[in-house]
Amino acid sequence: MERAITGYHQDDEGHWVAQLECGHHQHVRHDPPWTLRPWVVTAAGRRDKLGLLLDCLKCDRGEPRDRPLAEPV
Repeated sequence: MERAITGYHQDDEGHWVAQLECGHHQHVRHDPPWTLRPWVVTAAGRRDKLGLLLDCLKCDRGEPRDRPLAEPV
């Protein structure tokens, strides 16, 4: 199920995680050559992708929302 990105945060290892409109979180790594997301490494790139639809497998599986965060980045 596609859900829009509403914000971002970094995990304990410094990887970027998208916060989705459904309340789930999903890693958005730039990990060439397997995953090409160069936009994730800059603040402007991440800001430009707010609203981008990502396939949320957690919604597909009916999982509960992830733990909420204080403030999206």
